[in-house]
Amino acid sequence: MSAGQLATRQSLLLSLAQRWQELPARPVLRVAVDGVDGAGKTTFADELAGLLRAQGRSVIRASVDGFHHTRAVRYRLGRTSPEGFYHDSYNYAALRSGLLDPLREGGTLRYRTAIFDVNTHQRLNLPMQQAELGSILIVDGLFLHRPELRDVWDDSVFLRVDFAVSVPRGAARGPGYGSPDPDAESNRRYVEGNRLYFQEAQPEKWAGVVVDNTDLENPFICTPAQPSTGIIRQVRPS
Repeated sequence: MSAGQLATRQSLLLSLAQRWQELPARPVLRVAVDGVDGAGKTTFADELAGLLRAQGRSVIRASVDGFHHTRAVRYRLGRTSPEGFYHDSYNYAALRSGLLDPLREGGTLRYRTAIFDVNTHQRLNLPMQQAELGSILIVDGLFLHRPELRDVWDDSVFLRVDFAVSVPRGAARGPGYGSPDPDAESNRRYVEGNRLYFQEAQPEKWAGVVVDNTDLENPFICTPAQPSTGIIRQVRPS
């Protein structure tokens, strides 16, 4: 990565950090980083967290992947079902009760960052943690602009990446990550499940900022960032 490319990515991250500094004060600022598999959500969120910590901000990092349903629920419509992928992958009630709601205005500030290990298929019993006032929570993951989550985010980022780029990028992680061909039958559950999400939830309509992350070295904001009102459903009303 050249110095110019590094500056481009760093400048975008700095602009988001500054955006969040200007939001109304909250006990914990709750931010979503959304996008399809292979969009670069985890890396993007980790870089933001590192930057904010370097600026002296207390950061809580979490992923929706820590709130999967059990296999019995995830695959109740079949292992290849796009509808099952979209509707049944995650336990949103637990995500809210364990992590998001305790960090809202008037919440207990006692939270867990995960309740389930999808790799071992085991429930987790992590100890409760206590959030510092003025912290920022950054949650990355799929489907974070679903209707049942829109009211919890103080701001959000949606990473826009076409399946022709995201699917091969995800497959390049190694064995077990599927075919690089977006049209492969093994990818139908995931690609079509995300298309259901786009149709039903319209994440780009609700996101505070939409970032084109096709070129990892040169991401850019591809829609004007919405005003920092602090509640997504007020940022872009339906």
